[in-house]
This record gives sequence, C-alpha cells and structure tokens, in this order.
Amino acid sequence: MIKGNIEGIREHTLSNLEELYDVKLEKDEFINTEILEILSDISYKINREINITIDRRGNIIDISIGDSKSAQLPAIDINEGRLSGIRTFHTHPNGISRLSNVDISALIKLKLDSVAAIGLGENGKINDITVGFCTVNNNSIGYEMSRPMSIEKTVNFDYLKKITEIEKLLEKNGVPTENDREYAVLIGIDTEKSLDELEELAKACDVSVVGRFLQKRTKIDNVTFIGSGKAQELFMFKQIKGANLIIFDDELTGIQVKNLEEITNCKVIDRTVLILEIFARRATSREGKIQVELAQLKYRSTKLLGYGISMSRTGGGIGTRGLGETKLEMDRRRIRDNIHALKDELEKIRKTRSIQREKREQSGIPKIALVGYTNAGKSTLRNLLVRMYPANIGAKNEDVLAKNMLFATLDVTTRMIMLPSKRILSVTDTVGFIRKLPHDLIEAFKSTLDEVSYADVIVHVLDGSSDEIEEEIVAVENVLLELNALDKPTILAINKIDTMEKEKLLQIKEKFSKYTIIEISAKYNNNIDLLIENVTKIIPQETRREKYIIPYNDTAIVAYLHRNSIIENEYYGDSGVEIISVVNDEVFNKMIKYKVNS
Repeated sequence: MIKGNIEGIREHTLSNLEELYDVKLEKDEFINTEILEILSDISYKINREINITIDRRGNIIDISIGDSKSAQLPAIDINEGRLSGIRTFHTHPNGISRLSNVDISALIKLKLDSVAAIGLGENGKINDITVGFCTVNNNSIGYEMSRPMSIEKTVNFDYLKKITEIEKLLEKNGVPTENDREYAVLIGIDTEKSLDELEELAKACDVSVVGRFLQKRTKIDNVTFIGSGKAQELFMFKQIKGANLIIFDDELTGIQVKNLEEITNCKVIDRTVLILEIFARRATSREGKIQVELAQLKYRSTKLLGYGISMSRTGGGIGTRGLGETKLEMDRRRIRDNIHALKDELEKIRKTRSIQREKREQSGIPKIALVGYTNAGKSTLRNLLVRMYPANIGAKNEDVLAKNMLFATLDVTTRMIMLPSKRILSVTDTVGFIRKLPHDLIEAFKSTLDEVSYADVIVHVLDGSSDEIEEEIVAVENVLLELNALDKPTILAINKIDTMEKEKLLQIKEKFSKYTIIEISAKYNNNIDLLIENVTKIIPQETRREKYIIPYNDTAIVAYLHRNSIIENEYYGDSGVEIISVVNDEVFNKMIKYKVNS
C-alpha cells in the first residue's frame, strides 16, 4: 500500500509504484537503476516527493508520497548501540540533491543506515544523488554527507562495508542513545560570561554542554529570535556538535520556539524552562513541589500556542506532534483548572505557615534571614551556625545539603540557635537568587520568600570567588525589592574571602559602603563570631536583669535558667535558691511566678 499524500493521483500510477514492493535487491546491493528510474519518472509526473525504505535483506518495506518538499517516514524501532538496519531513498523534485535539515535530523534521530536524496532535472532525469551516513562526533551521533554522485557510482557503492565501519565506530565509542543523555548547544546574545552561568545551570540539570553559539545582536527577531540565517547556521552547528538540545539564555516566545524547532529539528528551550526544570527536580517538600508546578503551569499557559517538540506529550522524535492547535482551548482549560487547584492547596499551606510565623512572633525570638546569589555558601553558613550555637531546645539540627552546585537546596528551613549571651535567634536559609529569575517562580515562592520580609536582620551572603560579584549583589537586591525587603537592616557577608583579590574587595567596600561588610569563610570558620556580633548589635535588646527565688523542690527550674539565661549571681537562702540572671522575654514570661518584685 502506498502511504502519504495520494489524493489526486491516478490509480494506475499508484499501481506502478506498488509494483516496487515485488522488487528485491541483493544483500550487498545498495540500490539499482530500475528502482531509481521508476522513482524519478513518477515523482516528476506528479511533482511530489517519493520515499522508499529498504531493509538489509533488500526488501522495500515502505513507500510513501509527500508534497513537493517532503515525504513521510515509517515508524522505526531504534536499536541500542547499532544502526536501525534500514536505508531510505527519496526524490527532490526541485532538482537539488543536497540533504535537507529534515533528512539529516531523521538520519541521526532514527540512526538510519543511510539517507539518499535524488535530485531531479528536466523531464525527470536524475541530476545526481547525495547520500548521508551517521558518524561519531564528541562521543555522540553526528553525520557525514557524500559529494553528489552519479547514478552509476551510487549503484556500485559498497554499502555493507560502510555501515560495518559505522557500527564498529559506534561500538568503540560507546555512543549513548538520545534517551540516555542530553547534549546541549547554548545560545546567547550577551557575553561569554552569561553563557558560563547558563552552562552551570545546564550541569545542575545533568545536561552535557557540547558547544556555544554567541551572537552580538541589538534587535531581537520576532520570528526566530536570532534571525533565519543564523537559525540555519545553528542547525548545522548543532549537527556537527552532535547536540539533541538547544538552550537559549533569554526567554523565547511560543512562536519563536516553534519556528526554531522546525528549522533545527531539535528540542529548543530557554533559560526559564531550564531553571524551572532544576527547581522541579530539587524540590522535596510538598509546598516546594506545588510552588514549582504552579510556576511551570503559569509559564506554559503563556507559551501554549505553537509550542512544538518541548511540549509534546509523546516526546520529541520524528513523526510526533505537539499539543495541536485543534486542542488548544482544551489544553488551556486544563491548565487553568490545575492552576486553580494548586493555588487552593498552596493557600492552605500558607495559612499553616502563617500560624507558625505568628507563634515565632509571639515568642519574641529575633529572626535572621540568609539570602544571596545561588551557590554563594548560604547553606554552608547555616549548617555552621547551627553546629556552633546549638539551641538545645528539641529542635532538629540536621544539616541541609551544601554542595558546589546552583540551586543545591530549594526548601526553606528555619532553625534556632543560642548565642553565648544565651540569646535565642532563628536562622532561615532561603532559596538562592539568580539573574533573570523567572517572575512566575518568584510569585510561586512568595510564601517561603515571605520569611525574608519578616526578618529582623538580613545576612546577604556573597561569593568572594565570583568575577561578577557586583552584578550578583544587584540581582539579589532586585529580588529583595520585589519582596519589599530591600530596606531591612542588612549585613553583607563576603564568603570564600580567601579566594578574593584585595583590589576587588576594596571596590566592593567602596561601592556598597551603605552596608556593614564582614569578611568570612563558612568553610574554614573564619570571622563567624564577628558576623554574629554585628547581627546582635542590630537586633533590639529584649533582655532584662531579674532576681528569682526558686524553691528547693523545683530544681528543674534552676537547670532551665542555667541553660537559657546569663547567671550573674547564685546562692542558697532559707527559702530556696536565689538567682540573679539576665533573661529574654520568653524566659521572663516562664519565670514570672518566681520573680522577686524588689
């Protein structure tokens, strides 16, 4: 049976094509003149592309008709570690035998033995034939293309020798299949430094970066973002690099993604999608997962029109389709319903968090919020503070993940610490910030980031080893401004100070002189006591000096005072233990019945 676009084609023409199913090639025969002549003659007469698919036993297993530009391929099983075992020949009625982007993409994604394009000239005569084969580039599958060949040279081509060489090369290099790992090309219109951060984000998402494509551009192209000519260059570049993913450093519209995927035959995402994916992988709490899912749905709802490979429900291979324009309203309605349900669930969690916050407010315990650019060392500092100043009030003091990785931790944690002065403080470790942080993500994480708004002191942790520390400070300040927390008392804690150049340090101190700046190393425990000393100077003193008389039969209260206050004097009187101590509001309230009024 002939597949594809057969509308308007006469029955006897289809019958002539169907007779090709009875033709069987020898095992070592690449193609023969008879098949080539039949294909070229019929393709010329109907002015449509014809594709035939041949297995290694020489059987023609599929014949399809397309339009003047493309024909359809059959469903093909992709084998691990070897080629698919089939080859295709198709006509190009435009006369040019050079393989198209679609041809090359099909060759690589389906791991075909070969793809051959037959360029047709006047009266359906064959001009020449170009053949493409898979190869290995950077430990991933790429392609190579022959020079245009004559009919005679094509018919006599040693096909079996070539595919044997290719499969040995695949086996030797242990090339993974497309589903094993993603290999990305990064696209930017800013600077190499901006792509450095994008590469770190890609690594945080287990994506291997195999190439960069930087373009200087003052005006963004509405159709392809980088212009159609550059998009074609990008296609060839990603083919050479063996990439199966393209990541843009700037946000793309739905139509730009669709057009770029059509040109490059590759999944295309932007920085926002990458960050959302990292958050989706790292969120562990129920609240964090809901927040990420909500941000994803909000983002996708604005990009739904035209999104192709990256939003396809069936994957990104040849023959798959995206959401489909006919289902657009249904998909929008489904997203709206999901957003509404998630908002309701998040609101319940927010109420619980609000109650917990009110209890902390009533306790009068001062609050410190650790903020900063991602990977600056906030979690390392938080873990160190909890170990150095254990509160010993039954709180869980396990470490949070501290790793040299962007967005290593996402879930906000609050722990109590007790200073040598017996003051109790709460320390909140927040999610790391970043430039171009998706607005929907900030909105979704408002409930957890609200902890910053309620803090008494913000400790802004900086990465002293970063070459772009000034830009990172500004990026964090922008997020704090959006949270209405920029005017909070703030200390700049320059972490990893041992890696920072003195000249750079002086520049930061001069430019950001409005802040108190402390040089620390959370890794080597340098100047942490100085940091806490400056924090306590900012926090209002809520302690008082009191005298208590505690009966001898209530010695547990004496132990409590020793743990939670500064004991100035203690002696044993006639009616009990008399203690003069400095206490905070919480201890004062618990000890009210033992207080001596004089």
